[in-house]
Amino acid sequence: MNYILFDSTFRNNLLPLTFTRPVADLRIGILTIREKWELLLQEKTSTLTEPYLAVKYPLVKAETNVLINGSICPNAKLLAEVKKLKSGETLVQDDSIIAMCLKADSLDSFGGEAADDISTISTDIDFIKIENTWELFQFNDRAIREDFELLTKGRKSQALSKTNRVVNPENIFVEEGAVVEFSILNASTGPIYIGKDAEVMEGSKVRGPLALCDHAVLKMDAKIYGATTIGPYSKVGGEVNNSIILGYSNKAHDGFLGHSVLGEWCNLGADTNTSNLKNTYEEVKLWSYAEDAFVATGLQFCGLIMGDHSKSGINTMFNTGTVVGVNSNIYGAGFQRNFVPSFSWGGTHGFVDFDLNKALKIANAVYKRRGVALDKVEMSILKEIYNLTHKNRRA
Repeated sequence: MNYILFDSTFRNNLLPLTFTRPVADLRIGILTIREKWELLLQEKTSTLTEPYLAVKYPLVKAETNVLINGSICPNAKLLAEVKKLKSGETLVQDDSIIAMCLKADSLDSFGGEAADDISTISTDIDFIKIENTWELFQFNDRAIREDFELLTKGRKSQALSKTNRVVNPENIFVEEGAVVEFSILNASTGPIYIGKDAEVMEGSKVRGPLALCDHAVLKMDAKIYGATTIGPYSKVGGEVNNSIILGYSNKAHDGFLGHSVLGEWCNLGADTNTSNLKNTYEEVKLWSYAEDAFVATGLQFCGLIMGDHSKSGINTMFNTGTVVGVNSNIYGAGFQRNFVPSFSWGGTHGFVDFDLNKALKIANAVYKRRGVALDKVEMSILKEIYNLTHKNRRA
């Protein structure tokens, strides 16, 4: 069967994180949503997404296709229901499509909604569904536990060095090549997963759930509270609480990051701090690209949502409930504004447009440091985002 992950109608609620990727490539738990589906399906998937992203994430069609909502995290029960679908059938819960089976000619007119001539099958199976940016960290505890069970079932962990102090070692899994020395790992509050070739440096203190993904690094004396995910090739120091770093990003120095999500290729300068609680203890509001306004999150704790390629200078302070777009450079004393548009350069003293050519040059330098090429496809995506977000910089 040919499986396609499609961007749900909530894609715009997940901006700025989905400016640079389909919904299914968001990371929650240990794995991205796509990686979860592919692991359970034992099949590769393609994507139905925005035209400018389709160059990097092309759609693969077949005579018969199963389209799966890319905002939904799978589990064994849900997988069984999806695999039972026949042509012309749609699996739904309430008003949301979970998956549908379509012939190739029907695929061309698919717009994220069930057609009138499609038969629907309802399910009450419980699963994680991501419709807003803050739900990534909100549901991360459950997602780490589910991924931990999926990835470690029937497998044996690599041994931990005796230099470490460990609580509930049965809830800790260390992949091949990982290095953990002179650290405190407390898995009594949730599982701790240490990915392939990851490193936990001396003096680190961890309370699960934690997902330290492949090649990621915890710097010396890091203090990590669950539920936190540190994506592949990321470097993290200081204090982190209930946050997700998608990958290839650095928060390498002291400073606090709480109830936040960072995209890829981000860098938080030394002593960058995020506020995740208003001093009035009021509900946090967050900028919504879909509503073009600040919306209520229903949360008392909410920190920073930062799109790919954005960076902060040393001693930067982010206010409670701040959204930063793609490829912005932020610095200066005092609390920053709660919404920083993509390709902005500046801070509390004001912002100017981040010159596109300069932004691409910096992105290329950052990629080179990780041995990755900034190719024409990546540049075309960033150029499109620059144009798409022009109105935000002029608001």
